Amino acid sequence: MPTSVPPSILLGWFDTHERDLPWRNPDVSAWHILISEIMLQQTPVARVLGPWRDWVHRWPVPSSMAAESAGEVLRAWGKLGYPRRALRLHECAKVLARDHDDQVPDDVEAMLALPGVGDYTARAVACFAFGQPVPVVDTNVRRVIARAVHGREHPGNPSKVDLREADDLAPRTSGGLYSSAAPRFSAALMELGALVCTARNPRCDECPLSACEWVRRGRPAYDGPPRKTQKFTGTDRQVRGLLLDVLRSTTGSVERARLDLAWTADAAQRDRALDSLLVDGLIEITAGDRYCLAGESPLSDRDAERQVKP
Repeated sequence: MPTSVPPSILLGWFDTHERDLPWRNPDVSAWHILISEIMLQQTPVARVLGPWRDWVHRWPVPSSMAAESAGEVLRAWGKLGYPRRALRLHECAKVLARDHDDQVPDDVEAMLALPGVGDYTARAVACFAFGQPVPVVDTNVRRVIARAVHGREHPGNPSKVDLREADDLAPRTSGGLYSSAAPRFSAALMELGALVCTARNPRCDECPLSACEWVRRGRPAYDGPPRKTQKFTGTDRQVRGLLLDVLRSTTGSVERARLDLAWTADAAQRDRALDSLLVDGLIEITAGDRYCLAGESPLSDRDAERQVKP
C-alpha cells in the first residue's frame, strides 16, 4: 500500500480540525456511542445532534429504553428517517438489558449478534468506544482511499478489500503491531472524507495529503457506471414517513380514514406504503380496524402477557 496517507500527517491535521461532536467525549458510554452510530447511518451529523442528546438523556442505559414500548421509541425517532433503525435499536436494548448486564459487549463478534448491528457498526463501536485497532470503513473512508491511494474520483462498490486497505494504512510500531494511535487514525480518516475530501466539490487545497494520487493524476473525472442518486419527493419512503407522522402525533390508535388523508395523490401508493409499514413491524392494526405504532395495540399487551405466563 503506497504511503499516500502518512499517519503522522493525518493525525496532526485531525488534532487541529477534529469536530467537537458530543459522542466523542471520553466520558460517553459505549451504549451512547452505539446510539450515535445507528443514528448516523445515512443521516447527516447536523440532523443527529439534537435527537442524540435527547435520547441519551432519556435512555442513559439499555434497560431504560427496553422498558419503553417500541411505539414510544419510534415516536422519539421523529424525522431521522429509516425508522426501522429505531425498531432494531429498541430490540437491541432489550437484548443488552437481558443478556449483557445492561452493557454493550466490547467484542466485535458479540456485537454482530445484536439486533440491528452490522459489520460497520460493530467495528465502529469497538474502535471508538473501546479503543480497539480494528479498521472502520464508511463511505468517507472508501472515498479517501479511492482518491489518495488509487487515483479514482469515487470508490467502486463496497467489498471485503475495503477493510484490508484501511487496515494497511493504520499506524504500526516498528515491530509491526498496531500503534496506540490506530483508533484515532480511523476517526481522522473518516473526518477527512467528511470535511475535506467530500463527494462533491472536494477542497483539495485544504487537504494535508500532499501525495494524493488523484491530485497527482490531474483529478480525472469518474468514468465508471452512472452513480445512483437517491430521491425522496414522491417516493414510497416519503409516503411511509407521512403515514408514520400521523401515528407519531397521537398516543392512541387512528382510523384508516385519517391515514388516507395523509397522502391523496396516489391511493395505490398509499396502500402499498401502509402495507410495507405493517410488514416491517413499524405499525399494527388494533381493534376496530384502527392503526397504531408498534407495541401500542392492546392486542400486543395481551400477547406479551401470554409470553410471560407459565
